[in-house]
Amino acid sequence: MHWIAVQAAPEPQADARPGPVPELAPAQGARVYTQADALVDVYTALAWWALQFTPLVARVEQALVLEVSGSERLFGGRAALLQRLFASQPPVSLQHAQGETSLLALGRLWAQTPEAPIAAPVLQARPLSTPIDQLPLHSLAAARAHLPTLQRLGCSHWGQLRALPRGGLARRFGAALVDALDRAYGKRPELYPWLTLPEVFDAPLELSAAVETAPALLFGARRLLAQLLVWLRARQRGVLALELLWELDARRSNALHVDAHHSGGPQGRLELRTAEATQDMQHLQRLLGEQLARVTLPAPVLYLRLRSLQTQALGGESHSLLPEDQRKGDSLHQMLERLGARLGREQVLCVQHQARHLPEQMQAWLPWSALAAPPAKKATQTLSDQAALLPTWLLAVPQPLPLKDDAPQYHGPLTLLAGPQRLETGWLEGEPALRDYFVARSAEAGLVWVYRERLAASGGSGSHAGLGLRWYLHGLFA
Repeated sequence: MHWIAVQAAPEPQADARPGPVPELAPAQGARVYTQADALVDVYTALAWWALQFTPLVARVEQALVLEVSGSERLFGGRAALLQRLFASQPPVSLQHAQGETSLLALGRLWAQTPEAPIAAPVLQARPLSTPIDQLPLHSLAAARAHLPTLQRLGCSHWGQLRALPRGGLARRFGAALVDALDRAYGKRPELYPWLTLPEVFDAPLELSAAVETAPALLFGARRLLAQLLVWLRARQRGVLALELLWELDARRSNALHVDAHHSGGPQGRLELRTAEATQDMQHLQRLLGEQLARVTLPAPVLYLRLRSLQTQALGGESHSLLPEDQRKGDSLHQMLERLGARLGREQVLCVQHQARHLPEQMQAWLPWSALAAPPAKKATQTLSDQAALLPTWLLAVPQPLPLKDDAPQYHGPLTLLAGPQRLETGWLEGEPALRDYFVARSAEAGLVWVYRERLAASGGSGSHAGLGLRWYLHGLFA
């Protein structure tokens, strides 16, 4: 087995522990973020980063231990896995150590002298191979409570402690210390409660300074989107809906709306939905930017939170080796989503089929966002042989045609070429429609789609083969 222990590198000229979060002035309903919240956020992001390389990740005090022997084959061997891990970009600057057991890796990690981290958040990859017997006792967590007594006995390293009689060591200091030594030297198995990803992504972010304008929130949202991408990849899912929440400064807020389900200060909310499950953070970032550009903040923002509302498992995708089959640019649904974010959801319409028989009622135009989630079951329709006679352009409202010698006229007399195609519907709705459709030719307009009513017009006085039946233009052929 091979273990890697990692922990956040200490800040320069400061204590290794993060400093206190600045407190807000007392305000009714204001939320106070503590030092514990900052630690949880950092180590949560660090644990998600570590889960990219192995599912066996556990937290021990303020460090993480990774057992990577089971993942070496997937990455092409131990050397390739370690190179991939060291070359990645963790959330914070890290120190690390390796060993055959987790306690050995932790002992080598905690025996290091704190150093100032470099500017970029990369993993400090140094070969640390201190012999196990020469590790200092303070690097063994189970021995820290007994350090004064052990030092008076002349024990300062692991090897000296292990050389003491086991029975006397257990009676004097407890069986936990002997058990820790056995696990450190590989004599007993190591059991940990392994960390797992949550079912729902919910990540907060404290802003370094108050943000006055909504578009500036996109800078902090990028960090949350990067965490979302790690979570989606680890769970092999794509996001369909998410929401960005921001908490306003309660001392300066004049907002009238306060979320009833939120115990903190005034809050703003922006919901984002996609037509297809995606892991494309650039696309989501563009959508957020378009929507934030239309938001006006009533007060400065102090905290952000990104939460997933709906996700979907992603299936495998096959890519072509032919260059002409490689798609370039945004897909259709991404373009429509960007237009909807920029112009408004009601300005981007999409056609949806309706279960009606009248041609003018067979479709409806709805906002694109309403069609983001496709129906679970689509009804299959079998077109008749006369479907080829349907026009390419349908008038929204049928246009009445004048008659001359009981023959319909449209830019001159019409010559009927095909028909009739009979339609009878509307009996259950109380508005019956009885029509005979024809394909006709106009000398000036070309091919048109007309129909003749089979019910006499009210008050009509016509007398030829229809007793006042009226003709209508309903479609044009391109």
